[in-house]
Amino acid sequence: MAPSAESQKLSTERETASHHAITNTHDGSTYKSRVTVVGSGNWGSVAAKLIASNALKLGSFHEEVRMWVYEEVLPSGEKLSEVINQTNENVKYLPGIKLGKNVVADPDLEHAVRDANMLVFVTPHQFVEGICKRLIGKIRPDAEAISLIKGMEVKMEGPCMISSLITEQLGINCCVLMGANIANEIAVEKFSEATVGYRQNKETAEKWVRLFNAPYFMVSAVQDVEGVELCGTLKNVVAIAAGFVDGLEMGNNTKAAIMRIGLREMKAFSKLLFPSVKDSTFFESCGVADLITTCLGGRNRRCAEAFAKNGGRRSFDELEAEMLQGQKLQGVSTAKEVYQVLSHRGWLELFPLFTTVHEICSGCLPPTAIVEYSRS
Repeated sequence: MAPSAESQKLSTERETASHHAITNTHDGSTYKSRVTVVGSGNWGSVAAKLIASNALKLGSFHEEVRMWVYEEVLPSGEKLSEVINQTNENVKYLPGIKLGKNVVADPDLEHAVRDANMLVFVTPHQFVEGICKRLIGKIRPDAEAISLIKGMEVKMEGPCMISSLITEQLGINCCVLMGANIANEIAVEKFSEATVGYRQNKETAEKWVRLFNAPYFMVSAVQDVEGVELCGTLKNVVAIAAGFVDGLEMGNNTKAAIMRIGLREMKAFSKLLFPSVKDSTFFESCGVADLITTCLGGRNRRCAEAFAKNGGRRSFDELEAEMLQGQKLQGVSTAKEVYQVLSHRGWLELFPLFTTVHEICSGCLPPTAIVEYSRS
């Protein structure tokens, strides 16, 4: 659902007010920003590593970076948060990678965000609303947020982007960061790029760019929150389709065709929902680059490949549990959410690939339908 002029104005006012609050005290002097990462999975741990390194180098940030950990008990009987703090490593979701000694794992959500004025949200998208409800009244009024989350919520009144959900629930501005970012590759510092999407205040975006940017992780900013966020969300649906093609051994030509059709539907869907979305955004890292890397690698493609190889006889829930060691698939749930939007608005025939992906995932069609139905 496109934001109203009033809500866009409110978001802009929050962005401007928050920017001044996080850079100036009442007497005009500057102080150091405190960062908390809300989430500690594979990508959340990599984000904490990036941020922690920059927090030590840049004088505008406090050195300590808190990372909220959804507490789990490991097979050894130890608590995950305690092991992270003892070993400086997320042994479950990012084994073998040191996060930085200034990363502090905290299983208490309210305590983790206390005093932080920069909040980095990086959890599975289906958990965001519940997390935000727990944080109402618990965060600083001058806090800024950025979402690294790829997905959307579908409500009675229409689709709601995660950044908008965070803004509406917590009353704070929320930028987004998306890109061709397979977490394990960034963890070992292989070169990649990312895109920060912002609404009005470029200085706010540039502060997020500084927090994440590294020689091996090049970050740029564009004034298009919805475009950046929808690219990061919708590419997971296309990756499911690419996985079906791989599992059926249809070849590279077919896969390229599916990716092209997918990109076309990503752009069309985004612009129908938000006419303000810029064509140029699809050529940023968050767009075509993220689509390519997700369709070549990534968890959504891998699980969809296994699904197709088994002729759809094993459920995605079963494959997720077996293959991802606690990580969550996003593409299957996003495909369902997109399908709900398409069905409600009478757009199913306009988006044959998106429609077919959901119908395969839900068992209505066999994996072989990916080509037959997507080209209609």
